[in-house]
Amino acid sequence: MGEKFERHRQPWKQDEIQKLHLLAGKGMSVRAIAKALTRSEESVQIRAKADKLTISKLR
Repeated sequence: MGEKFERHRQPWKQDEIQKLHLLAGKGMSVRAIAKALTRSEESVQIRAKADKLTISKLR
């Protein structure tokens, strides 16, 4: 299983959303973005889908 996060079910802050958009635009993976934002991969995927972002898959 993945790492445990202390920030369970915390609302997204505006600066975190901006960073998510920036990192997704750079083509980073879900795992890398989650680690940079100290959030779970699932949380990042859900937020990206809500904001209609596409996150590249690892090859």
